[in-house]
Amino acid sequence: MKSNQIKLALAALIGATFLVNCSSDNSDSPAPETKKEISLSTSTTLGSYLSDKDGKSLYFFALDAKGQASCSGGCEAVWPPFYVDNLTAEKLSTGLTFTDFATITTTSGKKQLTYKGWPLYYYAPNVNGTNTQEEAGKTTGDGVGGVWFIAKPDYSVMLVSSQLVGHDGKNYKSDYTAGDGSTTYFTDAKGLTLYTFKNDNFKKNNFTKADFSNNAVWPIYETDKIVVPSTLDKSKFSVITVFGKSQLVYNGWPLYYFGQDAGVRGANKGISFPSPAVWPVPVKDLPLAI
Repeated sequence: MKSNQIKLALAALIGATFLVNCSSDNSDSPAPETKKEISLSTSTTLGSYLSDKDGKSLYFFALDAKGQASCSGGCEAVWPPFYVDNLTAEKLSTGLTFTDFATITTTSGKKQLTYKGWPLYYYAPNVNGTNTQEEAGKTTGDGVGGVWFIAKPDYSVMLVSSQLVGHDGKNYKSDYTAGDGSTTYFTDAKGLTLYTFKNDNFKKNNFTKADFSNNAVWPIYETDKIVVPSTLDKSKFSVITVFGKSQLVYNGWPLYYFGQDAGVRGANKGISFPSPAVWPVPVKDLPLAI
């Protein structure tokens, strides 16, 4: 009898040890990784771009020059606004900065996230009479109509389509005659208007002084990065050195800001200062500088 009792006690001890070990193993198991609400995906042609937690691509709209959503009505059905409730830094993947995001309200009353001032959208093209959201990993919305672009974290140049309103308060058309009409032109990554100077030469800045004493009036666009929308020819961009600083160039024309735009997104006052077309905005078909 004693022998059987000893065997039973040993069996119980082994079983208890097994349960403790199993419990210990379970507690050490890593928790399932939580998907980030906004991530960075990668395309062989487009590079790094923003996507949602399911890998669906996000887009910018060139008509959102002033940072407010210009896509409404039927446009919203094809380009639904993107929004995450109570966004925090912990909900962003590595490489994204929380302060680059903000929330706006669309004209239809929906909340929408912005990134670096650009409202974010999905793409949901109409297929057989139904608007179907683009599948994860697809980027077919990029370049649509020449005004929709994949949302990248590292653009050095973006495109906007907007009314030109000069320093004199007058509206101007693309040929710099007075009148109404949108012009599609270049901005920096945050939508701040860029300019060229008619008295510059091919890759030659003829405005900026060596001591940069006039740089506050027309600050050079200082960057050595060339990351541009897919509809632009990257080979037409280059970088020159201006008294030790790097200035971005398009088609031979050095690029500048206008100080009196005061960092306001959508402002393009420089197009009429000191008179129209002395400092035109850069456009895709800008003739080669000489």
